Amino acid sequence: MLAETICSAVSAAGLGIAVVTAYRRRFLAAARITAYSLVPIGLVLTGVVEWLTGIVFNPTVWIGFALLGLAWLILFTTRAVERRSPGSSGKPAKKAKAGVSPEAVAPAASQPSLGTAGPTTPRRDQPPAAPADDFSDIEAILKKHGI
Repeated sequence: MLAETICSAVSAAGLGIAVVTAYRRRFLAAARITAYSLVPIGLVLTGVVEWLTGIVFNPTVWIGFALLGLAWLILFTTRAVERRSPGSSGKPAKKAKAGVSPEAVAPAASQPSLGTAGPTTPRRDQPPAAPADDFSDIEAILKKHGI
């Protein structure tokens, strides 16, 4: 009952301000103020205010919201923990494809293509590779621009 009275008073005050604004020949602003001032009384007449006050002042509703929040927190926490630990996801570990050995060599390749990720030693019949000059491209660009 108190919320309905407050909404009605706010609407009446808004309509009064709209009349004063229209008197000052600011009709567009007066129309906007009128629209905003009709919203609270419209909410009262549709029953939304009574429904909201029933929710706000009912402790069982707050307990329900707290339980929903707790459930949300547990679900997203477990998903975050699952993403951080790859071994305990419950899914089987990725295995090599059937029929492909880890030492398979691609056609015309000199080293295994599916070997370990560590450094590989060159074959005996190949000379050791010279270290690549990574800055030669950058130097060429700088020289081109006169820097």
